[in-house]
Amino acid sequence: MTESHDPTETRYAPERRAELAERLEAVRARIDAAAAEAGRVDSPDLIVVTKRFPASDACALADLGVRLMGENRDQEAAPKARAVAEALPEAMRPSWHFIGQLQSNKAKSAVRYADAVHSVDRASLAPALDKAMARALEAGERQGLLPVLPCLIQVSLDPDAESGRGGVQPERLGEVAEALEAADHLELRGLMAVAPLGADPVEAFGRLSEIRGSLVSECPRATWLSAGMSQDLEAAVAAGATHVRIGSDVLGPRAAVG
Repeated sequence: MTESHDPTETRYAPERRAELAERLEAVRARIDAAAAEAGRVDSPDLIVVTKRFPASDACALADLGVRLMGENRDQEAAPKARAVAEALPEAMRPSWHFIGQLQSNKAKSAVRYADAVHSVDRASLAPALDKAMARALEAGERQGLLPVLPCLIQVSLDPDAESGRGGVQPERLGEVAEALEAADHLELRGLMAVAPLGADPVEAFGRLSEIRGSLVSECPRATWLSAGMSQDLEAAVAAGATHVRIGSDVLGPRAAVG
């Protein structure tokens, strides 16, 4: 991919589809092998992260059977989701999962296309999302989407909040959970986390599994665990991830920012 690509361009070349098919098959094989190695009878859902790749790649992936796609910036996700929806028949349209830090003022836009938000990292975001959901439902802007927005709390696995990769510290998890539970149009479904830079992902995701157990004991339906990227998916699968977020191993190297 180069910077000259239009992020809303939906036409793709057969050669690109073939490349994506090969990469996708390899990633799915890794996930299945990791699940078997962990003794799991299921495999986690694959979310292909399409950030900084054009809508044409999303359309090619949809043609290859990918139904879950992730984005982390509303400025890119909103026009891309619209372009893909216009280009594909309804049965092929992907489910968009927002996985990046979400500013409260972007909630109104995000709820128009997001089927789930994985990155609720503060209690104040819950009422902003809830208000945005109420307005979107009243305006008929969530056609084809659930009337209640599944949300995951992003939890930090780094004890040093200043050097971490985002998320609420575990001791403040309850505050965010309470805010989500109090919302009329949101549903707490589980946790999301990123392994700290330079840390052992096995150890990090082991802590995440323990945190998840505590949350599920209080909220039995909060069973989703969104963890694992291209470099550490095996550790996440072993820790019980229900969703893995893979970008570069499916789509290739991302274009530089700027």
